[in-house]
Amino acid sequence: MHNIHHLHPKFSIITVTYNAGAVLEDTIQSVITQTYKNVEYIIVDGGSKDRTLQIVEQYKEHIHTVISEPDKGLYDAMNKGIKLATGDYLCFLNAGDELHEDDTLQLMVHSITETTLPDVLYGDTAIVDEEGHFLHMRRLAPPENLNWKSFKEGMLVCHQAFFARRDLVEPYNLHYRFSADFDWCIRIMKKSQVLHHTHLVLIDYLNEGMTTRNHKASLKERFRIMCKHYGVVSTVLRHAWFVIRALKTKKRSS
Repeated sequence: MHNIHHLHPKFSIITVTYNAGAVLEDTIQSVITQTYKNVEYIIVDGGSKDRTLQIVEQYKEHIHTVISEPDKGLYDAMNKGIKLATGDYLCFLNAGDELHEDDTLQLMVHSITETTLPDVLYGDTAIVDEEGHFLHMRRLAPPENLNWKSFKEGMLVCHQAFFARRDLVEPYNLHYRFSADFDWCIRIMKKSQVLHHTHLVLIDYLNEGMTTRNHKASLKERFRIMCKHYGVVSTVLRHAWFVIRALKTKKRSS
């Protein structure tokens, strides 16, 4: 099937910041240098005390909306971004993360073979260090056919590489401190009919982040989220299999 070139979706790229002066500039650069220009860039800052707002000021002509005020945490700030967005698709690009190439958005649009805009666009993620050097691909790879049950196996698509139609998006659940994005993606997929695999690397993900630093708390939250969406028995049995599989892998490698 040929590409449907008349589709020209608007992307709302949202970056949430707090004292992110050390890593923000590369993130901004990766957005404003995109060859695809139907982009709305939004920065939601939590009242940074470092150079963050100075960097934002340097690029203000390329940023459509900036707010800087105290928030109740990462997901509260993301909810503010949702309210500000006007695009067809939303993407949350954390400070320190980058769109993979200058033509990433253009290639995403060209990959669409449907006659109408898919509900979700998704792809792969590269893990990079603070210098932007490639380390490895994300351990969990996106499935060929993504649906809401896919996340029984874990978060197979990185949050940043999950572009959701704005008319399907709901606020993040602030009861979750570390893994509200996991719940958010599942809720969106439950309402989605067409989830389009771009077969592209979409994101360079900085090998650091809130969920990484709070790994155990994040895993506990994910377990609760999986119980909510997939049922307690199914979730417990699946986690038992995860443990058995890990032990077998460890035994083979020893």
